[in-house]
Amino acid sequence: MKKSILFLISVLFVNLASAQNYEVVSPKGDLELSISIGDEILYTVQKNGNTVLENNTLALTISGRTLGEKPKVKRSKKIKANVERQPTVPLKFSVLNDHYEGIRIDFKGNYSVEFRVFDEGVAYRFITDFKGAIEVESEDFTVNLADEFTAHLQQTPWFKTSYEYPYSHIKTSEFKAGSHKSTLPVLLESDSFNVLISESDLTDYPAMFLNTEKPNQLSGEFPLYPLEFGDDGDRSVKIVKEADYIAKTSGKRAFPWRYFLITTDDKDILTNTLTTKLAQPNALGDLEWLKPGQVSWEWWNGASPYNVDFKAGFNEETYKYFIDFASKFDIPYIIMDEGWAKTTTDPYTPNPDIDLFKLIEYGKERDVKIVLWLTWLTVENNFELFEKFQEWGIAGVKIDFMDRSDQWMVNYYERVAKEAAKHKLFVDFHGSFKPAGLEIKYPNILSYEGVLGLEQMERATTDNSLYLPFIRNAVGPMDFTPGGMINMQPEIYYSRRPNSAAMGTRAYQMALFVVFESGLQMLADNPTNYYNNEECTQFITSVPTTWDETVVLDAKIGEYVVVAKRKGDVWYTGAITNNSKEEREFEISLDFLDKTGKYEMTSFEDGINAGRQGLDYKMIKNSVDSKQSMKIRLVRNGGWAAVFKPQ
Repeated sequence: MKKSILFLISVLFVNLASAQNYEVVSPKGDLELSISIGDEILYTVQKNGNTVLENNTLALTISGRTLGEKPKVKRSKKIKANVERQPTVPLKFSVLNDHYEGIRIDFKGNYSVEFRVFDEGVAYRFITDFKGAIEVESEDFTVNLADEFTAHLQQTPWFKTSYEYPYSHIKTSEFKAGSHKSTLPVLLESDSFNVLISESDLTDYPAMFLNTEKPNQLSGEFPLYPLEFGDDGDRSVKIVKEADYIAKTSGKRAFPWRYFLITTDDKDILTNTLTTKLAQPNALGDLEWLKPGQVSWEWWNGASPYNVDFKAGFNEETYKYFIDFASKFDIPYIIMDEGWAKTTTDPYTPNPDIDLFKLIEYGKERDVKIVLWLTWLTVENNFELFEKFQEWGIAGVKIDFMDRSDQWMVNYYERVAKEAAKHKLFVDFHGSFKPAGLEIKYPNILSYEGVLGLEQMERATTDNSLYLPFIRNAVGPMDFTPGGMINMQPEIYYSRRPNSAAMGTRAYQMALFVVFESGLQMLADNPTNYYNNEECTQFITSVPTTWDETVVLDAKIGEYVVVAKRKGDVWYTGAITNNSKEEREFEISLDFLDKTGKYEMTSFEDGINAGRQGLDYKMIKNSVDSKQSMKIRLVRNGGWAAVFKPQ
């Protein structure tokens, strides 16, 4: 026994001695990446001297050969950047500081691994230099947690998913065999650290899912490449045959970034921009024609105006009513969802009750453009429709029911974005996977759904929605479809079209327009309800969809968010909270305001009875300046929203 122990110790010593070690430290110096290359590539991440991720592994298997197995280093090169980037569609900041330290390690066998260490996190990617096409059989992405975390994740039993499951909250020590896989992003929370895991520059490759079958470990899973399809109705297809590889791609390429946002403060999750920093830059050039903005939507409310002198429904008079509403409140778009066309499979023949071309002209006269809903399958079968829609004067398309993220479907997203941009159309993807950088390369992708949003009625609880700013919306735009004017507390909630209701208070729904980020932000409710609540509507429709600056005033994962955002010289604030047992009070400093003058503040807060009657709110006008602080009160499932205009 003693000889065996001595032998093991000597082997371990030899392996450590022969390993090549590299270190990269973040610009501020508090995040450290250690890389060890021996029989495999290992990396460990420390924050403030404490280990967060320990001996993670990475590898890529191509045609029976595993890159990262017994690797031989040819050379290494330190890299760094400290540049400003200006996103075309700025959801948090109009100017980003892209500052990192990094290393690129080249290996024998024509491949490399590049690591980047930002102040907010760590990222890596494979780079290959092979001739011709390659088949990627598998990828090893294994994360070993140095301590127990609570994992906040969206679990799904299949790779085919609408991404609309509620979040599960599981101790990582309780991960076990048979668990459902998880979509990205995943948030890990402990008393010391938060780790948000996602990917960027997802191009010509399947999206990654995470396996949670071993305690305190996560590993990557990927859908296989589909080879043959079968019929499955008007909006999808069945995969009837798959390849034995996850991707067939160019041998000379950079693979997607795998990244870890690592913070000690919950507030820092909301201001991170790692997806943007790691994405490919704008490939479309000048986009003067692209106009992010709000859009009035008829599907959630059942196209159901009332107190009108026409029969409401998916018909011409109703859409004129929506256009008139949008025009009155300077909303640039309306969506015509399912029902605008005679069938879901023919994108060229409108519903006979609708003169689409008259509506396009009617909207044009009122400075309101039309967005059309389509299934992805109809788009695929009629790819020339983008040219036709441009001729008609359509502004953009809402494409639905993809529900997959294998390589074929990832490439579909890019083909759509490129073709739509060619014809000056923007895209809103529904039934979609999370943002992963394509929206930076093709900024005409204004939003993605893939979220348990308001259209899911009673499933869209505030308890689940309070995780969205820290997980789903933390990686890119999110089409939640907020704006319900019939507001209810959960215990009495009931919602059916045409009287669609929103969970949470009125002030909560109003604050969502400030808190949630989307380049195309929907107003989900009936225009009649907005007319009947005009002071609320005036505020909602004044909220921008792009921002110059974001300041998080207070935040706690899954419990509350208080945020301030600036557009030009006007500031907006939004605060939301979950279904807590008691009211919450916050004292917020107004020091984010300019120091030189007074501001007119118009705020909307939970009314005294909002904890019981969600419709109860109070509007207050006041004069304030940056030296002041103020107390705000939120009832359970409540909110607070305000605008500050220079006087």
